[in-house]
Amino acid sequence: MIGQAKRIVLASASPRRRRLLADLGVEYELLVPDVDENGVSAATPRELAEARALLKAEAAAAAIEEGIAIGADTIVVCDGRVLGKPKDEDDAVRLLETLSGRTHVVITGVGLCEAGTGRRLVDSAETRVTFRRLARDEIERYVATGEPMDKAGAYGIQSKGALLVEGIVGDYFNVVGLPLVLLDRMLREFGVRLL
Repeated sequence: MIGQAKRIVLASASPRRRRLLADLGVEYELLVPDVDENGVSAATPRELAEARALLKAEAAAAAIEEGIAIGADTIVVCDGRVLGKPKDEDDAVRLLETLSGRTHVVITGVGLCEAGTGRRLVDSAETRVTFRRLARDEIERYVATGEPMDKAGAYGIQSKGALLVEGIVGDYFNVVGLPLVLLDRMLREFGVRLL
C-alpha cells in the first residue's frame, strides 16, 4: 500500500476490525494477545476503553521485534452503565431491551505501541446511537440469528443490527469497532500514512 512503510500488527480477535483494515488496503499481521481485559479498571467508560486498548497494543508489541501494534476496545454505555458482550441469549435480550427506543454511546479506545521503542499513543472516539422502539419478538428473532453474541451492547450495526438503529451521530466505523479517521491520525504520529 502506498505510504505504509512500517510493519502493522493488529492485536484483536475481532473479524470486523480485520475487515475494516483489509478494506482500507492496510497490510497487517494478526497477533491476538492473551490479556485479561476484565481485570482493567478505570474512573470513566472512556478511560476504560482506552486502558483496555493500550493493554492489548502493549502486549502485542512486546511479542514482536519491530512494528506498530494496534489495540482497540469498544464499549457501549447507556445511562452511565457499561453494557458488555452478552453472556447468553437471555442476557442479549435484556441488553437490547435496555437499548430499545433510547440513545446510547459507543466508545472505542485505540492504542498504538511501537515495538522496540515502547512509544505509545492512546485515544478514543465516541458515537451516539439511537435505537427505534423494538418489539420483544423482534429482539428474540434478532438474538436467534446469533449475531449479537460477540458484540458489545449485543448488536452489530454493520449487519442485521442496522435494522434496530434509528439514527447515529458520529463515526459509523467507531460503532463497527475501529474509528478509521482517528486511527489514521494516530498512525501519522508514527510516520505511517494510510492515504
